[in-house]
Amino acid sequence: MTDKDKQDNKNIMEKKTDEDTNDIKEDSLNIPKTLPVLVLRDIVVFPYMIVPLYVARPKSKRAVDKALNFDRMILLLTQKESDVEDPAPNQLYMSGTVALIVRMLKLPDGRMRVLVQGISRVKVKAIHDNDKIMLADIKVIDDKEPKRLEAKDKALIKDIRQKFEEAARLGKQIPNEIFIIVENIEEPGKLADIIAANLDIEIGNSQKILREEKSIKRLQKVHEYLTYELEILNIQNQISMKAQGEMDKNQREYFLRQQLKAIRKELGEESENGEEIADYQKKLKEMKLPEEAEKEVQKNIDKLKKMHPESAESTVVRNYLDWMLEIPWCVSTKDNLNLKRAGSILNQDHYGLEKVKERILEYLSVRKLTAKAHGPILCFVGPPGVGKTSLGKSIARALNKKFVRISLGGVRDEAEIRGHRRTYIGALPGKIIQEIKRANSNNPVFMMDEVDKIGTDFRGDPSSALLEVLDPEQNNSFQDHYLGVAFDLSKVLFITTANILEPIQPAFRDRMEVIHIHGYTEEEKIEIAKRHLIPRQVEANGLTKELIDFTRGAIKNLIALNTREAGVRNLEREIGSICRKIAHKVASGMKKSFKITIRNLEKYTGPPKLFRDQLLDENCVGVATGMAWTPYGGDILFIEVKLFPGKGKLIMTGSLGDVMKESATASLTFLKSKAGEISIEQKIFEKTDIHIHIPEGGTPKDGPSAGITLTTALCSAFSEVPVDREVAMTGEITLRGKILPVGGIKEKVLAARRAGIKKIILPKKNKNDLSEMKESYLRGINFVFVEDIVDAVNEAMVKKLF
Repeated sequence: MTDKDKQDNKNIMEKKTDEDTNDIKEDSLNIPKTLPVLVLRDIVVFPYMIVPLYVARPKSKRAVDKALNFDRMILLLTQKESDVEDPAPNQLYMSGTVALIVRMLKLPDGRMRVLVQGISRVKVKAIHDNDKIMLADIKVIDDKEPKRLEAKDKALIKDIRQKFEEAARLGKQIPNEIFIIVENIEEPGKLADIIAANLDIEIGNSQKILREEKSIKRLQKVHEYLTYELEILNIQNQISMKAQGEMDKNQREYFLRQQLKAIRKELGEESENGEEIADYQKKLKEMKLPEEAEKEVQKNIDKLKKMHPESAESTVVRNYLDWMLEIPWCVSTKDNLNLKRAGSILNQDHYGLEKVKERILEYLSVRKLTAKAHGPILCFVGPPGVGKTSLGKSIARALNKKFVRISLGGVRDEAEIRGHRRTYIGALPGKIIQEIKRANSNNPVFMMDEVDKIGTDFRGDPSSALLEVLDPEQNNSFQDHYLGVAFDLSKVLFITTANILEPIQPAFRDRMEVIHIHGYTEEEKIEIAKRHLIPRQVEANGLTKELIDFTRGAIKNLIALNTREAGVRNLEREIGSICRKIAHKVASGMKKSFKITIRNLEKYTGPPKLFRDQLLDENCVGVATGMAWTPYGGDILFIEVKLFPGKGKLIMTGSLGDVMKESATASLTFLKSKAGEISIEQKIFEKTDIHIHIPEGGTPKDGPSAGITLTTALCSAFSEVPVDREVAMTGEITLRGKILPVGGIKEKVLAARRAGIKKIILPKKNKNDLSEMKESYLRGINFVFVEDIVDAVNEAMVKKLF
């Protein structure tokens, strides 16, 4: 039987016809010892039970045909696992029922519909399965009826009849004719079979009843299962009555509320949520909302009037109205357009950063001349610790605007920007509207940190959602999914920050005015420490300026010997560490002032830290100093070349990228072409293996700007002439020996300056990059500009090669 058959068997109730209702006596029937087997799924047929069955399996059809051709008797066995399509003999229960096929009808879909009546319970001795039909050797189970019913047996029969009737009263679907039969049966075994056939008993338990020989024990088992089912029906009835009671209670409350509402209306009093509605109407009247937003708010107030105050939908509407009436649609702060004051504040808060300050003063100047100017979208790009985020706070203070900030690092869900639609439970507006509400102003300085670290996944692309926010031509009608109406963001001064520009998608980058904030020189760090870092840490650690004093030399050594960074974050940590040590002494009872000098600095900071960009101790053969750009500022790196006997193999290590490996190959090719000019025989290249290594192999390195450094190191290794350790270089080379310009010059120069480099070799076309740098950045360094690699190598070596 298929699952469809099973469902059909449960749903179809057959009524006996005059022909079918003739009692079939077991004694009058001669049951054969071998019968064809009809395998059932999820049903057990008991004696005296008439049930329709749908037959679809080929073996079962053959069994029905065989039974019809002989004495119309068939053995009904139930399979143990209902999902097995063709069960083996060992997958069948060994107790079953012999049934008489009363009727058979072939259906158009190929199935058979048979009406069977259970005759006798049997045990299976053996099953013969020849893949076409299944036959079983059987033994009839004799019903061991008691000779005389005792009082307890009669009590059991009476109780089981009462419980059977009670089950029907509680909703159990039982045909009326079954009750008549049950009332007139006195034999315990027959009564057990008929009642068991009308209960929802599990297959395993039905089999226990079927194979029990003693009729009283069988009736006791049926009584046990009937009692269990009666308990379930009672519980179901209680649950149903309780649910009905709750429903009646809610309906009663609803009618009472409606009556109360009508009475209050007649008396001229407010409705239940009348005060709340009036409050919303008052706020709407006092606020100057855009026309579209006002219509939406009024629409939801009208909707709230018609709702039950305690309904779930009313809570959603209230939350929406609260947001709509608390957002500063038309609340603005007045810009302070005093250019002199703004410049003074920017200078107080930050040392240097002239380009940024100039851009802010330009914006103020335009706003002073015209109020129609859109707020600029500034993007501060630079290494960590250079003051990008704090600069936003200073701009807000200078302009007398509110300041709000969100961090977009790791944000992957577009709904974080645009909000969730109100259909979702717990929906809220996006971060943009949330922060505008927090600022209580529609023209704050809005800083978005770490825009280069926005993620993307199946929930959308937040950076694409920000395109509308950061476009001055579109953001005057920004649509948040939760609000459902346009909000004007054109008055907001947006500032974004990033460490690098490359991860930012081009369309997003195009909407912003990029301002690069480079690292600080040693002199600038000293001034920043004196003006900002030391006073901040002294106050944060409970000290006063009378208790602690840093000399300029101590600050200089602290920068040179303990921090090597583009920004000042680690420098502030070192100053904070010194202040905490002084605070410990003051808290312990030492009453004196402390002066931090060059001599006692190591006492507070420990031994100087070792940095990988410290210069070599001496000039080396095959080691050249290059300059690199990183997202965290510039850096210097040492390229080492070692030669050893071999077959001309080039080995490169140090986590090098493909571009840098190509630069190394180009450098070697150039050297081979110029070998004659520096007295190197061509044969040596065929007999020598070359190993190029850049230390710190755990850090990936790539880019073409190391070409000049690789060539210099190779020339030094083959000529055995040392490279000047105080010379650093950068530039891309061609096979013709030409030097091409590279980027990140300012960061590279600052890194070389921190490391103590005295001479820097740069491509000639990068000369203009130095013109944009302060004179203080360049002081004390000899810059050499070259166009040909030959000139670069000659400048880098301790003596000329070419």
